[in-house]
Amino acid sequence: MKIEDALAIGGVGAYYWRDEEAIKRGAQKNGFLYSGAPVTEGFKDITEPSEIVSIILFFLGNRTAIGDCCSVVYGARSGRDPLFRAATYQPFIEQMVLPHLVNREMTSFKKMAEEVDALEINGKPLHCAIRYGITQALLDLAAQSRGVTMTEVICDEYRTQISERPVPIFLQAGYNWYEGVDKDILRRANSFPHAAVNSLEKLDQLTDYITWTKNRIQELAGSDYVPYLHYDVYATLGIRFDNNIPKIVEHLKTWEDAAKPYKLIIEEPVDMKSKKGQIEMMRNLIKAKNEAGLSTIICADEWCNTVEDVKDFVMADAAEMIQIKTPDMGGINNSIEAILYCQRNGVLPYLGGSCSETDVAAKITWHIAMATQPFQTLAKPGLGIDESFQIGMNEMKRVLAIIRRRGKLYPHPR
Repeated sequence: MKIEDALAIGGVGAYYWRDEEAIKRGAQKNGFLYSGAPVTEGFKDITEPSEIVSIILFFLGNRTAIGDCCSVVYGARSGRDPLFRAATYQPFIEQMVLPHLVNREMTSFKKMAEEVDALEINGKPLHCAIRYGITQALLDLAAQSRGVTMTEVICDEYRTQISERPVPIFLQAGYNWYEGVDKDILRRANSFPHAAVNSLEKLDQLTDYITWTKNRIQELAGSDYVPYLHYDVYATLGIRFDNNIPKIVEHLKTWEDAAKPYKLIIEEPVDMKSKKGQIEMMRNLIKAKNEAGLSTIICADEWCNTVEDVKDFVMADAAEMIQIKTPDMGGINNSIEAILYCQRNGVLPYLGGSCSETDVAAKITWHIAMATQPFQTLAKPGLGIDESFQIGMNEMKRVLAIIRRRGKLYPHPR
């Protein structure tokens, strides 16, 4: 199957970019926006509509395979690539990157994805969003060329076993903490509500919110529904207690007691402003938390952007769960490898991403999930809860129905 032509089309993401550093420094909420000037390089305002570039590969005349180059909401920080401006990168992709694909025969997805992921132009690696979008399109092309689902391509090439049921979904509550929780409960989310605890004001409200959420679950659902309560605190815990580990552990115990009988996941409790510092602090925090007898799961996010980062966090015992943030990982082959590495080494892989992605990128993520069976996946794109949940759940159910119709679930050994 030959790639006969290719296009790069500027487009829009499902959410917004936000300058997290400006928010943490005290930028005041102004409706949906924030007042004040941005502080992170590349931002024009603290809140901006996210941008993407769609990749379209043509084959067999007018048939197409598609992937979307996307970036995360809080970009250009914690070791991440710069903001992905469509006006900057769309012509670069068309002129400098796509010529490497046109007139190429499609071989294996894994081989071609690794080649794109390693490609350098003028001695520099491609922006992670470019690698992300192009490898999505290559997976789509590989699936169409073989007449199978994208899930099956991954399963065959990485020798994995397809999940026999939809992979658990982590639903965000968005910025409406209370109505969002009700929706999450009605959807019977595996874990929720995220809550975007990105300010000290929100942090100080969190104990009461956890208690309210626990009571709401018991009011609206039966005892057989036992979700995880997962909160991303955007390092505000470390900020509040000046990264004092005993004080952080004491506060974790308060939250854990408030959440019982439900288990707690706390994402990004601290940010030490460097990968080395983050690994050391997270390792020490997890050790102290375990010695205190707490069962709260500590999830790594910041400074864990590549397969190499994931391996470093895992080997240092600096995470009990890792968000594999797909746009930051570059080629989707890296997300696959990161999930499998975590599983082999006893760390929970959370296949995440960002609400600023697109429907195309999200659907491909669900195929990765079905083929690799991470602990949970992030409902995306957007913060609408229902919209993102239905994209993921319906895509996974379609995949299962198609594969079951053929009578096999690819029982490859791990």
